[in-house]
Amino acid sequence: MNVLITGGGGQLGKSLAKVLQEANANVYSYSKSELDITNMEDVRRAFQEAMPDYVYHAAAYTAVDECEKKIKKAYDINTVGTLNVAKESSKYGACLFYMSSDYVFDGESQTAYTEVSEPNPKSVYGLSKWIGERVVQASLSTYYIVRTSWLYGHGGKNFVKTMRRLGLTNKEIQVVNDQTGSPTYVEDLTKVLLQLIGKPYGIYHISNSGSCSWYEFAKTIYLLSGADPELVKPTTAEEYGALAPRPVYSVLSMDRLEACGIQKPQYWLDAVKEFIEKEEWVDD
Repeated sequence: MNVLITGGGGQLGKSLAKVLQEANANVYSYSKSELDITNMEDVRRAFQEAMPDYVYHAAAYTAVDECEKKIKKAYDINTVGTLNVAKESSKYGACLFYMSSDYVFDGESQTAYTEVSEPNPKSVYGLSKWIGERVVQASLSTYYIVRTSWLYGHGGKNFVKTMRRLGLTNKEIQVVNDQTGSPTYVEDLTKVLLQLIGKPYGIYHISNSGSCSWYEFAKTIYLLSGADPELVKPTTAEEYGALAPRPVYSVLSMDRLEACGIQKPQYWLDAVKEFIEKEEWVDD
């Protein structure tokens, strides 16, 4: 099968390319420097080259606070770019995987969000991703919209790497303790994405199992890295002063995965341990 990956230079794109190549797929992976999804001619050329059966649309503008300042850029990439990819996917009869986010929800729920929970994004980033979902739904019928959260993986910058680096310098830090979600290890996400092939189309939630606050997440990383977890101090989102509002609670229910016979990814703490063991650390 032929597979096209957008955002091929990112952590998810790299993981997908590796696993799909191991599965003997013909993979055409494009980084943002190789494929500008906001340029329709670029998109057409990529599709003509790949002639894809499956498209993994992982390209996105994910700098959440920057999206509040660069609103046009956020919508150009996350919404218009998605429309371009969805249109070509429909033209080629390809199945599209659209990577979405827990930020499509307002965070006011007391229980995990299901696939049928009503989105109500509070940030420019969240709204641009949600409109991207609607664009996919309106453009073709063969799609998987996959909402995930707090992503980290090999081959790029992420929260786990940053916290480990700070921990190893014995640096005291403040981390938000009033936002709860589920960290997601890219390798675990990739495994489930491949298992979705052949399952009913529609919206799915995928994250590691369980949940924590960013503060708990950071303390865990310090501990697993051999640093003193007491160096991590709790603060509130208001005190931290991030520009974009974040969901207070954005845990995703994965009932639909289980209904399709797919096992939920491992517990988030076990996933962090696995990542730290597998990562090829290059310390200063």
